[in-house]
Amino acid sequence: MPRIAEVRAPAEPSSPEQRARHLRILRAAARLGSEKGLERVQMHEVAKEAGVAIATLYRYFPSKIHLFTAVMAEQIDRFDESVPRPKPGTAPEDAVADVLVLASRQLLSRPTLATAMLQCANSANAAAVADAGRIDMKFRRIVLRTLGIAEPTVVDVTLIRLLMQCWYGVLQSGLNGRVSVPDTESDIRIACRLLLAPRSNAAARTH
Repeated sequence: MPRIAEVRAPAEPSSPEQRARHLRILRAAARLGSEKGLERVQMHEVAKEAGVAIATLYRYFPSKIHLFTAVMAEQIDRFDESVPRPKPGTAPEDAVADVLVLASRQLLSRPTLATAMLQCANSANAAAVADAGRIDMKFRRIVLRTLGIAEPTVVDVTLIRLLMQCWYGVLQSGLNGRVSVPDTESDIRIACRLLLAPRSNAAARTH
């Protein structure tokens, strides 16, 4: 397991040029991660693929945990932009399941990269790796929007956190070959129905 380097907080891109450079690094890491997996990807390879100096790479991403957690955060951002609206008549918890199944299919289509991202995101300390918190917040917003909850309660937030942890576990089992793809999707749908049943707007759905 790669360790988080003992360094200052990573830099954040501010100018258009820096943001473009930052994105090139993420895309390069995604390509190499898809081909090689986390352990075999070298930071100098990512810098070369992205066309940046190694010092620039480390300024933004002090470790592979920072880097691949950021790759996952960026992919969730892009996924959020393409999430389809729920089909008319779909129960909210089933609409969330549809979203998670779609996200799972995209992740599992590149299993080597998905393994690298999940391994890093799951081991990242939110105090040291800001993108870990970004992933949690983005996930929460997607689920709340799909559920139609504008003002979540503490229980809503807790249920979504539990759902996220469950989803990660189901994905990991799929990536490890312990659960088939159909069973992975079935498990996600069952988890959504069970975990989201006590949500704050559930009663309105039954009337």
